[in-house]
Amino acid sequence: MHPMLNTAVKAARRAAAIINRASFDLDRLQVTEKRNKDFVTEVDRAAEQAIIEVLNTAYPDHAILAEESGASANLHDENENVWIIDPLDGTTNFIHGFPQYCVSIALQQRGQITQAVVYDPTRNELFAASKGAGAYLNDKRIRVTRRDKIGDALIGTGFPYTDLSFLDDYIKMFRIMTEKSAGLRRPGSAALDLAYVATGRLDGFFERGLKPWDVAAGALLVSEAGGIVGDFKGDSDYLHKGDVIAGTPKVFAQMVGLLAPFAR
Repeated sequence: MHPMLNTAVKAARRAAAIINRASFDLDRLQVTEKRNKDFVTEVDRAAEQAIIEVLNTAYPDHAILAEESGASANLHDENENVWIIDPLDGTTNFIHGFPQYCVSIALQQRGQITQAVVYDPTRNELFAASKGAGAYLNDKRIRVTRRDKIGDALIGTGFPYTDLSFLDDYIKMFRIMTEKSAGLRRPGSAALDLAYVATGRLDGFFERGLKPWDVAAGALLVSEAGGIVGDFKGDSDYLHKGDVIAGTPKVFAQMVGLLAPFAR
């Protein structure tokens, strides 16, 4: 395992221990609302601090972009190394005890994502990838499915929940994908949905309005597992645009064909 990936795994496990402890006592959880229906708990913050401590100890000169604390003071356009962190993707699920959430950590080097970890603490599933070295689930190599027809494909998505300005568009997309696919799922953690595409539990995924920390690690998992990730036009500008389609090569192409009219 690449030493930087090793460090990310250590950080993810440290965060997961905090999340697991808190999951046994959800009644005592302090929850605040960042904005409409966008929740944060002290667990998100404690998990993020644990991750940052591990990364800072190993790589003090690396910059950090994290969901709760934002950008580190040394983050600027020329950074060689930027860690992109979501300490708890699926906070709303976590608050309700719905066991679908994860820790997501990615390393971006000179603009390219090179290391990725998505860790599901409820199932003890560790998804990991290094650029050019394949994707793994608990040390076993994973690949996207061989499905090549969208009519046979199980597709993951995420509903808009804070910014409802494109809800009408979304309902149209929902209708199209429901008609064209074998089924649509909305588990509630985009990073884990992407990991599920990588390991073949979903054949495709689409969502609008995601943040870099939702996508960075999962996107590398998908591409290292033989899938494709792009924006709604199929282009590679998805990380900061936040509109994402991922899937097996053929399913990806068919999803782009259906969803391109909704590109922004």
